[in-house]
Amino acid sequence: MTDGEFESDRSTGEFRAAHDPYSTLRIPEYRRYLLAMLAAGIGAEMRDLAIGWELYERTGSFLALGAVGLALIIPVLLLALPAGHLSDSLSRVRVILAGEILITVSAVVLACVSYFSGPIIIYYGCLILIGIAGAISRPARWAVVPQLVPNSLVSNAVTWSSTGWQVAAIAGPALAGRLIESTGTACWVYLCEAACAIAAIVSLAGLETPPARVEREPLTWASMAAGFSFVARSRLILATLTLDLFAVLLGGAVTLLPVYSRDILRLTPAGLGWLRAATPLGAFVMSLILNQRRPMTQPGRSLLYAVAGFGMATIVFGLSTDPMLSFAMLFLIGAFDNISVVVRATIVQVLTPDTMRGRVSAVNGIFIGASNELGGFESGLVARLFGPVVAVVSGGVGSILVVLGVAWIWPEVARLGSLTKLGAADAERSVEGTGVDSVG
Repeated sequence: MTDGEFESDRSTGEFRAAHDPYSTLRIPEYRRYLLAMLAAGIGAEMRDLAIGWELYERTGSFLALGAVGLALIIPVLLLALPAGHLSDSLSRVRVILAGEILITVSAVVLACVSYFSGPIIIYYGCLILIGIAGAISRPARWAVVPQLVPNSLVSNAVTWSSTGWQVAAIAGPALAGRLIESTGTACWVYLCEAACAIAAIVSLAGLETPPARVEREPLTWASMAAGFSFVARSRLILATLTLDLFAVLLGGAVTLLPVYSRDILRLTPAGLGWLRAATPLGAFVMSLILNQRRPMTQPGRSLLYAVAGFGMATIVFGLSTDPMLSFAMLFLIGAFDNISVVVRATIVQVLTPDTMRGRVSAVNGIFIGASNELGGFESGLVARLFGPVVAVVSGGVGSILVVLGVAWIWPEVARLGSLTKLGAADAERSVEGTGVDSVG
């Protein structure tokens, strides 16, 4: 190796391999996967803004917005476990392709309903189909990454995947808001989503990964529930998933952005697009910072501080009537959330055996789906009863209380060492319940 491939550790005087933030991007298979997820993400973010805008324009109802999350989470709760089993038994890329085909169909139907001003109930039917697609493909999306990169690069791959998703989440709402404002309809947004899904299918076509196991297990309740059993016995995984579940469940302000944009901040649809892009913009900036820095040496403490910051920024956003301050708080919400995403995803991926990754990712999907989609329903319901400001502020307070609870119940989270040095021994200690006092 050349001298540039090493750097000196000033604390020990020893030499160690230099950090390469672009290591996973040099792997062709991972690049194809990342491009596919970028295209799919842009389409999904465009659709999410369009549905929220269109439903609120046509109904003026907080509950109509909250019901979006309910329609999306029901398929996840019903199908996540069998989908996790399938992603451990079949080619994970093919499972992802099946989900993108369903997304394409739903986008075309949404375009037709929007163009002809069809019944509102059809929107929710399409949302259920989108939820089915997500339930099928989400475990495979998460579980396939360790098959594309070496184990030592999983944290770097997770960070770049998060970066790609945030790019999509910035571009998608901005494009959708501008398109709606220029055409006066959401129809073209849904057609763009269909095109993005087709682009993802083309990028993934021919990319094969082997099933996680040589022999396929029969689809039984025991095999499907094995992911729950593993998570319940792994204190680190359970703690981080619980933290994400309740913090985002209570602190979700994004669902009420159409209300804040139109009724509180007095913004146009394009303004709504930029407001929605603020959160992923913050996450994108944070992901770039994390990519350029060495992996966190105390990720557990960083995780707890980040979720607490998420709650505080949510409170300020809920009280704000100034568009710039609101944008800034949404930016911080995204930045703090990105830290949580990287730490949680790396812990789940590294501490889970490959033969279990699909099913554990399915459990992860249930936690995330419950936090995001049920959180949206919770925000809509509380806004209906007490108003949008109370819904957002109380959620931020709840997120901070969740951090305190997790730190008390699972003290090993604060003692977690470097993510790059997590391995099989740490997984065993975590599952046995002794915790990981120090790693590395």
